[in-house]
Amino acid sequence: MRFYLRQIAFISLLSILVFLTSADLYVDYIEGSAFGHLIVEAIVIVLSLGGVIYLLLELFKRQRELTQLRVKLHRTEKHLSESREHLRQASRQYTQVIQQQFTDWGFTPSEREVGILLLKGLTFDEIAKVRQTKGKTVRQQATVIYRKSGLNGRHEFAAWFFEDFLQ
Repeated sequence: MRFYLRQIAFISLLSILVFLTSADLYVDYIEGSAFGHLIVEAIVIVLSLGGVIYLLLELFKRQRELTQLRVKLHRTEKHLSESREHLRQASRQYTQVIQQQFTDWGFTPSEREVGILLLKGLTFDEIAKVRQTKGKTVRQQATVIYRKSGLNGRHEFAAWFFEDFLQ
């Protein structure tokens, strides 16, 4: 915004310079001033007008660019919003797949909770804090989870769910 205000101020100053120099040129012409002096004033007028025109063109060009950037930003925000919604839907569906697999393996509600936290990458101690239980209890539940799932530990457990993403 400041850029536009500065440019408009400079255009205004140049326009005033054109007007005043034109008035001076007219008065000097009426009074019969030297031809060289009239030429210098005419050159100042032409250069000032050129500056006004150049600045106006730049101002319009930047305004067009700004409008185009706003359109691109709007499209990008819309695309990002759509992408976020797709991710939310995929996450909900994936959560359902995980929960169904937990059901198929016969996990209890506590085992389901521990299983999700294991998949999120929490340590046993972190899971114990989240669940407000002892680390030993979490280790025992993890052992039961691995046994019921037929997998040999945390890495195989996580890999079982993420393997399809890597193909």
